[in-house]
Amino acid sequence: MKKLFLLALVLPIAASMLAQTIQSPNGKTTLTFALNATGEPTYRLSFNKKEIVQPSRMAILLKEQPSFDKDFSIAKIDSTIFDETWTPVWGESRTIRNRYKELAVTLRQAAVPDRLFVIRFRLYDDGLGFRYEFPEQASLVHFIVSDEKTEFDLTGDHKAFWIPGDYDTNEYQYSTSKLSEVNGLAGSPASEIHARTPIGTNFVQTPLMMKSADGGYLNIHEAALVNYPAMNLEVDKTSFKLTSHLVPDAVGNKAYLQAPCHTPWRTIIVADKATDILASRLILNLNEPSNIADVSWIKPTKYVGVWWEMHVGKSTWDYAGTQSASTWDLTKLTPSGRHGANTQRVKTYNDFAAKHHFDGVLVEGWNTGWEDWFGKWKEDVFDFVTPYPDFDIAELSNYAKQKGVKIIMHHETSGSVTNYERWMDKAYDLMKKYNYDAVKTGYVGKIIPRGEHHDGQWMVNHFNRVAAKTAERQIMLDAHEPVRPTGLHRSYPNWLACEAARGNEFNAWSVGNPPDHETILPFTRLMGGPMDYTPGIFQIKMSYFDPNKKDQVHTTLAKQLALYITMYSPLQMAADLPEIYEQHLDAFQFIKDVAVDWDDSRYLEAEPGDYLSIARKAKMQNEWFIGAITDENARTATLPLNFLDEKTPYIATIYADAADAHWEQNPMAYQINSYLVTKETILKLKLAAGGGAAVRIRLLTEGDGRNYKAYK
Repeated sequence: MKKLFLLALVLPIAASMLAQTIQSPNGKTTLTFALNATGEPTYRLSFNKKEIVQPSRMAILLKEQPSFDKDFSIAKIDSTIFDETWTPVWGESRTIRNRYKELAVTLRQAAVPDRLFVIRFRLYDDGLGFRYEFPEQASLVHFIVSDEKTEFDLTGDHKAFWIPGDYDTNEYQYSTSKLSEVNGLAGSPASEIHARTPIGTNFVQTPLMMKSADGGYLNIHEAALVNYPAMNLEVDKTSFKLTSHLVPDAVGNKAYLQAPCHTPWRTIIVADKATDILASRLILNLNEPSNIADVSWIKPTKYVGVWWEMHVGKSTWDYAGTQSASTWDLTKLTPSGRHGANTQRVKTYNDFAAKHHFDGVLVEGWNTGWEDWFGKWKEDVFDFVTPYPDFDIAELSNYAKQKGVKIIMHHETSGSVTNYERWMDKAYDLMKKYNYDAVKTGYVGKIIPRGEHHDGQWMVNHFNRVAAKTAERQIMLDAHEPVRPTGLHRSYPNWLACEAARGNEFNAWSVGNPPDHETILPFTRLMGGPMDYTPGIFQIKMSYFDPNKKDQVHTTLAKQLALYITMYSPLQMAADLPEIYEQHLDAFQFIKDVAVDWDDSRYLEAEPGDYLSIARKAKMQNEWFIGAITDENARTATLPLNFLDEKTPYIATIYADAADAHWEQNPMAYQINSYLVTKETILKLKLAAGGGAAVRIRLLTEGDGRNYKAYK
């Protein structure tokens, strides 16, 4: 690891009336901090000498105490240069450089002269992070944040990719519009989302992706969300100013803090090219290093599972097959015969995983309580330790061990978080007893304690407690329906993935995800961390399972393969049923081959909402994988292979849409071809409407035994 610390200066108070300006290490971004005429802190951000954020105010409002908002003077200014290269436990690249200039401004107010307030800025070549800090001091101990007024005063009516501001869900479809046209309450009522609390017409969530009229790209989010509520943004549709809006608790307060403490980082990423937004590691760099000393047990994972078959109606989560039984007393329930998580069915998945060298098998619906959970807002539903009678937990644990496969535990909390907190220790003890080393948590429904929200401070602390507690037990974590990620997987590398967005399952039983959905997610939800999107659906039409169903996946089969590259995650599911994959073993080969951990990632071409092409190099191997996807429009992806080694022949196996493929009319038509390629090759791949292409590039070896044609 390389580190460089240079304490540049501590300015005297005589300089306190001057604006403070710093530039990023390569000079591309410029930050100016100043106090305005009323002593309000303001910041301004430029990129390549072009203003990105106009002078914008910054304030933390307190309840029953003077606020940190105005009448400030500068007590001290510290400036630091920092440069390190660190190695993540897993990730999109083997090493990450963390280089920035820091400006820490200590402020005091005349009305409260013995109280200090610090605003810390970290300026990167591709953007800015800043947070508010409250030093230890006699005049500030416990305090309540009633609001935060951080402004992002933008320079125009940018094109935005947004979902409505909401306290409880981020599972909306994305809208694309100018900021002036944002309407968070218009369109679909999103009735398929069980727990939602929309804020109002002019509120959006972060990460918010935008494009300016002159072709610049801008992303606003937050990093290191700890002990604080998530941030939404209020949009002024006339001035194009965005203002932070925090998720409240049950009585309307935003956060309960005790000095010394600080807020999360507010992040602004800027670029001239969309691919540079995807390449940014700013959010990850603003998080603290790993809290886990021994990380040898943390393994990126590829898995299958008893899950999709419930979504398509082949089987059920609950034992009785109703999810609305008049009693949940197990002794009075009659088994339906359609319960998915039964011993024999789980063995089938274990056999399939072992045969195709997958790491794990997820099992949902194994435990009692599913007859009495959905929509009840009930305290005690699941105990997380009692299996249904047809799920032999000991036998299956031994069976999986013999097969060399790990079973992945599922804990659906039904939103009853106080209940889960009471059971966590016993539930994790059970996991360790039966050789489970990964858990998928779920938070479907309104939160208990009543009045708390999925994205409020109480729940943020819960999600982080789960990450810490599972790390103590050497358990890997996949959280569904959580607060959206903010890079905390650097601090908790056992936290492999989250859902926190509209996943692939919505295609099974709702209006689904439109073809542009997966071209937006990498610029929005995935900016904060990897997503368990559950790709790999091969049976696109749901009428296969039920002739009366009109639902379908809104992609081609080839695009489902490409998602393993474009939707980054160290936890990747082959989500369809084993018997479906057995019908398409040639295409399934890509899912078997594709890596889940990477040495390098190259962002070849991209435009949010339209198309995306990414190449990734498998960890510790001279092997590359490419994913290219498009929206509802057919197009040709042009992909230079100049990242390959010099004068080395490779074999590129291309899984592409067939000539007549179309996401709606002919989604399962694909073709597979292999060619000789080199560093000079430029692939030109035709993507069908709603389609994609996946490519595996490996070294040509003497044992290949085939005469491959050169790609032309």
